[in-house]
Amino acid sequence: MRLLSRLIAAVLAVGLVTQPVMAQSILRDAETEALLHDMAVPLVAAAGLDPKNVDIVMIGDNSINAFVAGGQAVYVHSGLINAATSANEVQGVIAHELGHITGGHVISDGGSKAATGISILSLLLSAAAAAAGAGDAAMGVFMAGQQAALGKYLAFSRSQESSADAAGAQYLSKAGISGRGSLSFFKKLQNMEYRYGFTRNADSEFYSTHPMTADRLATLEDTYKVDPAWTKPNDPALEARFQRVKAKLYGYVAEPQATLRDYPLSMTGVPARYARAYAWHKDALMDKAMAETDALLATAPNDPYFMELKGQILLESGRPADALPPLRRAVELTGNQPLIATTFGHALIATEDPANFKEAERVLKAAVARDRENPFAWYQLGVVYEANGDSARARLASAEQQVMSLQMPQALRSAEAAEAMLPKGSADWLRAQDIAMQARAAIERKGKRR
Repeated sequence: MRLLSRLIAAVLAVGLVTQPVMAQSILRDAETEALLHDMAVPLVAAAGLDPKNVDIVMIGDNSINAFVAGGQAVYVHSGLINAATSANEVQGVIAHELGHITGGHVISDGGSKAATGISILSLLLSAAAAAAGAGDAAMGVFMAGQQAALGKYLAFSRSQESSADAAGAQYLSKAGISGRGSLSFFKKLQNMEYRYGFTRNADSEFYSTHPMTADRLATLEDTYKVDPAWTKPNDPALEARFQRVKAKLYGYVAEPQATLRDYPLSMTGVPARYARAYAWHKDALMDKAMAETDALLATAPNDPYFMELKGQILLESGRPADALPPLRRAVELTGNQPLIATTFGHALIATEDPANFKEAERVLKAAVARDRENPFAWYQLGVVYEANGDSARARLASAEQQVMSLQMPQALRSAEAAEAMLPKGSADWLRAQDIAMQARAAIERKGKRR
């Protein structure tokens, strides 16, 4: 599991105003991405979209949120996974967000051209906006006397949310997935409204980007309870995968003390051991982390994700040579999954044994060929290129990593250096030119905004 510092070009409708999303980190993990993909595929197909073209992206953020921001991608905060009690609840959220995509809400001009993002949980409004740090901005709207324009936008947003609710219910039904999870998650939101002291009145509904949660619950309950899938049980295999991923994610993002409190030693199931393994690892207690990992492997000796964890612990505790066998096996079992292959390539390089560099180059080139959106893989590939004396491609790999991380001045310099050294007209030379043009254009746009 790895946090990648990558800026998301998105705008959320938060509280009373639209605000640019701050720099956020995408959380990449092979097991989590596989689970989210499998959870979403039937819903994406039910929405009439191609599952190959729709991404479910995890954001490393403890807030309970999910949103769309243009294109065919649903962004899910890690806090939402932690708050959900079942895979079915998360599927309800994904179905709703797909409703925004198919409804064209992100790119629509109907209410506000600035509304380029819609958040499912931006419904606590003035009270919640203040709690979230948006109070000053909300007050600014009031002070500016913009109620009329604001009301037009908010009414449009409420219409979008109602439309996405209806579409999400349709996709769940068509996929044969119960709406029970969707309802239970909305009840969680309703409890949040009560917790923050949000009460309903005529003014509060006017200043809401979403319909009142109670109204949404009533409408959705009527819809779901007559659906044939209402009583269909949840997929037990999917639920088991969700519980272990939820625990793994919590162990990775939470403070170790919190993880050990919520998953005490008395809990010996797979999710608890998974969470504790990450907690011990974060606390640099490698023996304890390895003991939990070995206990996991005892239950499933050929589980590639347990092997990946063992390799990661060994690698990050300064034992890269020992990390190679479990990581190599994890790569084999997952059919060269790019994220796991990247960790394996990193371990090969970390041995500092030149005999491993050729394999590292092969593994990392295959990883970026299948997943170009991985700046860490590009960075590692640049390291091995440099170690092999290929400075031109090392600079190109650096440019790939830097442009992906929105480090445009550095990307421009790396791309120009690569272009100067690469054979003119070659595919790599052309790619260096493309990156240089992209970086130069981004720098110019930033200069004009200033």
